[in-house]
Amino acid sequence: MSTLETTGTALAGTSLFTPITVGLNQLANRVVLAPLTRMRSSEGGVPNDLMAEYYSQRATPGALLIAEATLVSPNGHAYAGAPGILNEEQLEGWKKVVNAVHDKGAIIFLQLFHGGRQSHQDLQPDGGVPIGPSAIPHNNLVCTEDGWVPATQNREATIEEIHSIVDDFHAAANRAKQAGFDGIELHGANGYLIDQFLQDGSNQRTDEYGGSIENRVRLLTQVVSRMVDVYGADSVGVRLGPSGRWGEMSDSNPLELFTYAVEQLDKFGLAYLHLIEPRVFGNVDRDDLVEPVAAVQLRKVFHGPIIAAGGFNGQGAADIIGRGDADLVAFGRYYVANPDLVRRLREGLPLNPYDRSSFFGGTEVGCTDYPFYSNNAELV
Repeated sequence: MSTLETTGTALAGTSLFTPITVGLNQLANRVVLAPLTRMRSSEGGVPNDLMAEYYSQRATPGALLIAEATLVSPNGHAYAGAPGILNEEQLEGWKKVVNAVHDKGAIIFLQLFHGGRQSHQDLQPDGGVPIGPSAIPHNNLVCTEDGWVPATQNREATIEEIHSIVDDFHAAANRAKQAGFDGIELHGANGYLIDQFLQDGSNQRTDEYGGSIENRVRLLTQVVSRMVDVYGADSVGVRLGPSGRWGEMSDSNPLELFTYAVEQLDKFGLAYLHLIEPRVFGNVDRDDLVEPVAAVQLRKVFHGPIIAAGGFNGQGAADIIGRGDADLVAFGRYYVANPDLVRRLREGLPLNPYDRSSFFGGTEVGCTDYPFYSNNAELV
């Protein structure tokens, strides 16, 4: 790392650094660590000391961290090296992470997911075929032990398998609570299973989980209901990616679909709604040239806190919060490269540049070796 980016002016006096209540938690600021797939768990998907250090570095008093997408079903695996919460060993590993974050005075939610068709037979139990809502050919890439390879074409999930996955989310929520997480988030975006059921480009079923928008939203609300049974609505969040195309996703009427989905979520009284703006990589070439629109549109139908994510810098985050279109902003790549991002944004300090090549998998390089800002040196 030879150069520093600048944050611009200090943002201490902006809405980005005002307190807010999210569910049961009083937060000191609106800067959120986005759930970022880092693929650095130990064998068997067990969270380890490296992960505990990574989250601890980014924890500050009253900050909200959302831990990376975590596997809830054996057949939901989407990335080699991604963690799970399927068994006691994984639960114990997550306890180390939670304790390290709590020791710094921060709040941490766990994101739960099922990869659905975003998988490969090498990641499946006994080399099986991944499941999805419909057996529709696609050209996704999946990270296995042999690197990024074409996904194994999925088969259509049976009703019994769908019900089993709903149970898996419930069981994972229970384990997350045992591990001490302050809350949980359902990953309903980025072309994973919940998103696959929502969007009609991937869901062409004709039963109660397909066809109409009401049917395609059914799995989302069933899973949320079971998660709420464990944690209470005020400790559950949901992440959606309206109009997101990552993972070869598409829908014939995304505005109607996601408006209806969010209307149903609003009835739960959730801790928050987490929205990925449809300007992120995979949808556009440069996210800084496209204005955020998802939070603006869905603020009309969701009455709880909204976290906006995707392509924000510090000033952009302060602006969307100042306008009232979102309440918090989740940062990804900047938080990866700057463990002290909260301080750097608050004081207008230079930012470490991020190394995209080390985002997915590897060692401490690109994970826990990014420097904290030093008042005594330009670059440490």
